[in-house]
Amino acid sequence: MKASEKLANPREIRRKLGLNQQEFWGKIGVTQSGGSRYESGRNMPRPVRELLRLVHVERLDLHRIRREDMDVLDYLKSRDPEQYRNLKKAAKGRS
Repeated sequence: MKASEKLANPREIRRKLGLNQQEFWGKIGVTQSGGSRYESGRNMPRPVRELLRLVHVERLDLHRIRREDMDVLDYLKSRDPEQYRNLKKAAKGRS
């Protein structure tokens, strides 16, 4: 299933995670009432959709991401793409 297909129903994602609306939407900076509207079919802006995907589908902890980490990744990716791929593969196998 593609990430976009997984996002088709945020209510289903929230229920599978066992979170109430306030817990679920609060993790991505959306109010409970705003999240309720998205769950009822209101069009979700792309930034909200991406945050939902990162936090609730990809299970990324936003508090652990630092700009300098992203800089190192960009540097490694451009300077040594093979090493980047190897590290990515090794990390994937670890999880």
